[in-house]
Amino acid sequence: MFRRTFWFTAGAAAGVWATTKVNRKLKQLTPESLAARTADKAVEAGHRLKDFALDIKSGMAQREAELNDVLGIDGSEPRELPARRRLVALDTTSQQYTKQQHTKQQHTKHSYDRNEDH
Repeated sequence: MFRRTFWFTAGAAAGVWATTKVNRKLKQLTPESLAARTADKAVEAGHRLKDFALDIKSGMAQREAELNDVLGIDGSEPRELPARRRLVALDTTSQQYTKQQHTKQQHTKHSYDRNEDH
């Protein structure tokens, strides 16, 4: 009689344990639970990305300070941009290049034109 009671109790305990385990798993697989877990993972990934960006930013500031020390640049005074340089493509005194000459050159045929034979 003691054996039957033991096995009955063991079976009931196993049934309760299995039922609770299955119910927990089913609750984890509901759409609301999946959405909540996904949102938590996205927030966690966002925090990690923010920490990474802050690490990059601090590393850039540290490297800039090192370069400024090596180059002897003091960060306290404002820096000005250099004056604009004016580049001259053609010497206007020696060669008179007008718009009419430019258009005339565009419309002349050259011997290397591939489409002249066709």
